[in-house]
Order: sequence, then structure tokens, then C-alpha cells
Amino acid sequence: MKMLSPAPYTANGDLNNSPLDPSGSDFPCKMKAGEYTAPATKNVMAIGAPQTLQLIGSATHGGGSCQISLTKDMKPTKNSKWEVIHSEIGGCPSNHPGNLGNNDTLGLPAFKYQIPQGISAGEYTLAWTWFNKVGNREMYMNCAPVTVTGGSKKFKRDNSFPDMFTANIGNGCTTKETVDTMFPNPGSSVNKAAGAAVGPPVGSCGGASSNSSGSGSSAPSPASSGSGSLPSVSGQGSDAGSAPSPASAPSPAATSIVAIPPPAAAPSASPGSGSSPSGSGATAPSTDSCTTPGQSVCSPDGTKIGTCDMNKMVVFMPVAAGTKCSGGVMVHAVAGHKRSARFAKAYA
Repeated sequence: MKMLSPAPYTANGDLNNSPLDPSGSDFPCKMKAGEYTAPATKNVMAIGAPQTLQLIGSATHGGGSCQISLTKDMKPTKNSKWEVIHSEIGGCPSNHPGNLGNNDTLGLPAFKYQIPQGISAGEYTLAWTWFNKVGNREMYMNCAPVTVTGGSKKFKRDNSFPDMFTANIGNGCTTKETVDTMFPNPGSSVNKAAGAAVGPPVGSCGGASSNSSGSGSSAPSPASSGSGSLPSVSGQGSDAGSAPSPASAPSPAATSIVAIPPPAAAPSASPGSGSSPSGSGATAPSTDSCTTPGQSVCSPDGTKIGTCDMNKMVVFMPVAAGTKCSGGVMVHAVAGHKRSARFAKAYA
């Protein structure tokens, strides 16, 4: 798995899809000193505006939990301080059991987040971190340079964002297999996937950004709860129907976006670490051609959903019970169902 958008740093032009080294030697960002190559595309993010994080790859390892964090360091080191602005508990990057085949360019549903009030405008490095649910105990991490703009003068710099969670990189903290990691301090902007099998990590984890360099860790900062932070959103899961850019996302004004539980028929798992063998009688997912890579696509009858990959092919998966696919998003099958006010407030 690797990050497609925002445009990430590469190691002298290359970024592979493997996890961080178990020793932590390439923490942070899967980079080493002198390897940070900025992308040609500039990532500009306005405070409070909807943002999307797009991943590609098919080795989703049963999903897991992810975080989005920021640091002021433009070429982060093991001593950089990371602040969490959003956490996904379960369903990240997918809530499919096992893997989604063997396609390194498969576009996955995008995740929504915001740069919250309380973050100052300026230059940052944004990090996506992922702790897989199935397979070897690993930590994935990609980073991107971002320019944060806007913000309200009435908000002062907020120092209460929690530290990034780290594990499985030789730092004394390990995540459990078959469990969606519950971060010790996920922050105030949290999506918890429906049906997530949550559990805590084990070892010396705390809530701080400790790392393999032995620099130690500090006590976790309390999650921001005032007006300078995003509201918490629980039980919504990933925005599985969102497109990779806000401009192409369909309007959800009269529908309810829901999380996708694992479907009854999963595709066969790919070989290698973290894969799950397909069950007896499992049915292979249907495929079709598509036009726009990264865009979510509905089957003609609305019973399946998938994401158009870089080869302009879509692998359809069944939608959740009680829902249908419409306009590239899953909606309640009951007409006229409205989003909750809490959801609308978080993603308006």
C-alpha cells in the first residue's frame, strides 16, 4: 500500500509499497537522510476545508487502523514531533478480509479529513500511518509536503493535539493480529468503522511518538475538545463512496453514507505475508471496464461498488445489507433517509 494523494515525498524519485523496516531504520516516512524528494505537484490545504487521502494497492491485509498527522519539519527525522489530526479505527484502508487481489495500482476509496482550526497556516509534512489487521505486525508510513492556508484569527495555536502512535518498529510497542488497533490517544477527530474489532496494542506504547532511536517518549497530550478542533465522528467508518477529489464527489444531500461491513463473498487472497486464504465456496468478484481511475463506480443494478483502477478496470464488491450503490456512493435503500446532524456538521 502507498499514498497517491496528497502527492507524497519519494526516495530520490521512488516510493515502494512495503512497510517500514521492523528495526525502524527508515522511520519516519520510509525515508533516510538525503532521500526526501518533493513531488512536482504542490499540496495546498485550506484550514477547515474537506480533504481526501487516496491510497493505491491491493494488499489491504484485512484493513486495520490509520492516522493522519502533521509536523513542522519539512524533512522529518526520528526526533520530529508529530501531531495527530485524524484517526480511522478499523476499515482502513479497506474492511475486506484478506487482500483485494494482486494489483499495485488498484485505487481504493478515499478517506475524508480536515486540517482543523488550531493548526497555524504554514509549511508542514503530512503523514499517513497504517497498522494492518492481518499478517505480519507492521507499520506503514508515507509522507507529503503540504502548504496549510487560511484559518481564523480568533483561534490561537492549539498545542493539545496528541502525538502520533508508533508500533512494530523496534520501539517496544506491538499491535495485535486480527484486531483493529485502538490508539491510546486518537485525538478528537475519529471515525470508527461499523463492526470494527477493536483492541489495544501491547507493550510500552503509551500515547506518544516513541521511536527506535531510543529518544524516549512523553506522556500523551489530552485530545483537543474545544472549538479549535474537529468534532468527533463515531461509527461512520471510512467514507467508502468518496471520490479522490472533492470536485468529483457526488452530492450526498438526500442520502446517508454508510460504512461497508465485510461482504459475504470475498475475493481470493494473494500469496505472501498478511494474506487470508479464501473460504470454501468463495465467489470471485465481478469486473468491468471504467473511464476515470480513482473514481468509485456502481454496478448497473446498484448492488455492487468498486473503484476504477489505473488500468481502467473496476472490481465490484457487494454493498452492505440494506444499502444500494448510487452515484458512486453507498446509500440507505430507504428513500429520503437523511444524514445525521452530527455527520453533516463534521463533513459540511
